[in-house]
Amino acid sequence: MTASERQVEETRPLLQRSERSMTRTPLPWDQFWIILFLQLSDPLAIQTLAPFIPELIRDIGVTHGDESQVGHYVGILQSSYFTAQALTILPWSQLSDHIGRKPLILTALFAIAVSMFSFGLSKNFVGLVASRVICGAFNGSNGVIKSMVMDITDVTNLPKAYGYVPLSWMIGNALGPLVGGSLSRPADRFPEIFGRSEVLKTYPYLLPCAIPALFASVAWLVTYFRLRESVSTSARLWELIKGWFFPQSYAKPFTQIESSWEANFEGVPSKPLPLRAVLTPKVFVMAANCSTVALLHIAYTSILPVFYATPIELGGLSLDPPRIGAILAVSGLANGTSQFFFFSRLQNRFGAGAINTVGVCAGVPIVLLFPVINALARTYGMGLAVWLSVGVQLALTPSLVMCYSCLALFISAAAPNRASIGTTNGVAQLLIAGGRIIGPALVASIFSYSMQEGHNAWMVYYFLIAVTFLAVGTSLLLPRDPSLWDDRQSVV
Repeated sequence: MTASERQVEETRPLLQRSERSMTRTPLPWDQFWIILFLQLSDPLAIQTLAPFIPELIRDIGVTHGDESQVGHYVGILQSSYFTAQALTILPWSQLSDHIGRKPLILTALFAIAVSMFSFGLSKNFVGLVASRVICGAFNGSNGVIKSMVMDITDVTNLPKAYGYVPLSWMIGNALGPLVGGSLSRPADRFPEIFGRSEVLKTYPYLLPCAIPALFASVAWLVTYFRLRESVSTSARLWELIKGWFFPQSYAKPFTQIESSWEANFEGVPSKPLPLRAVLTPKVFVMAANCSTVALLHIAYTSILPVFYATPIELGGLSLDPPRIGAILAVSGLANGTSQFFFFSRLQNRFGAGAINTVGVCAGVPIVLLFPVINALARTYGMGLAVWLSVGVQLALTPSLVMCYSCLALFISAAAPNRASIGTTNGVAQLLIAGGRIIGPALVASIFSYSMQEGHNAWMVYYFLIAVTFLAVGTSLLLPRDPSLWDDRQSVV
């Protein structure tokens, strides 16, 4: 469906659309494959670092040899990325509704490439944090890419689209840990290939950081030459800036916009609504679910590599970066494959609301397996029982990850109109980023605190169980099917 056809469809009265059967629209693959390609940038920028960050923290000496503090600094480093992302994600999304998606994506990809190179060249903790802040601030536009999925689809093919979207995350979550785990300290691991490179000896983590940086550069070229703008907009950035600073002269009063929205009840308005009009009860419920799911998932994924790297006697598994990277890669493949093959079918049969509830409920056994795995390692060593338990934990993870695809359908359904999808998605991504801010630093600090002598070793797992129950409670506020929320269109 072209942009002009979508605009006509959006302004057609709901009654006329309900009187005909809605045929399923095929996915626009000429643009959809580019969006899938661009989605790789986010997991690569995050997962490539996960296997070697604990080792990097030890190398720069910020912990002064105190092993119990490694998790604390890992959490700070991860949270700095998501804090910057949270502060920018809503402005990016709102701006994209007005000036378009493509300019912001191009800006973000350039900044991601620079920040990843900067991270690999940093030799102190302040430099590492600064690089992650820059990457997170501009990767706040990743929500813009998610908005493009909703721009080029409709209610008939959006669930199918979100069956493919996890492929990008699967590839990124699989390649990232493999790259980070195998290419960190290359001069030591592969002396016959990189042993003569003084640059890689001086900067032992530059090579794995260069991979997502180079990918972002290629993605910039693909976006510039092949990606078409998905929103029709006539606003210029300078006009918007004048409107923000001089609202009396340039900005349309909110009451006028709101009254025109209400007067046009039978037709969807074609202009973005102000933030106040977007914040409906449906959006609040959707946003609450996004924040709790994100908090649970990021807390789990943040503690996982720290748990693997921590010595067994202190509550972990004593694994090295290559093995950690391999485990995380297998988990990423399992998550993406499960969603690709099963999400669309499960959504059609049970509804996104039920799948979301089941997914967060899976957090209970996922969390309880942490102390079980460590107890088995203490008692029997790193034998079959430990690896079977690790496998069970990883097998439960796709249920939790599938919640994101479910919530994406509710984001689209909760948007007051298609022109405000970017802002609605920005609200959701802001709350997701908020959960990601709290999760890594808090759970890593609690984990480090619980390892210290005289403290309760299960403290971090009590916290994770509490977050799980909070996510279960908010999931019960969602309807079974997102179409029950969508007042903009009727589907037969």
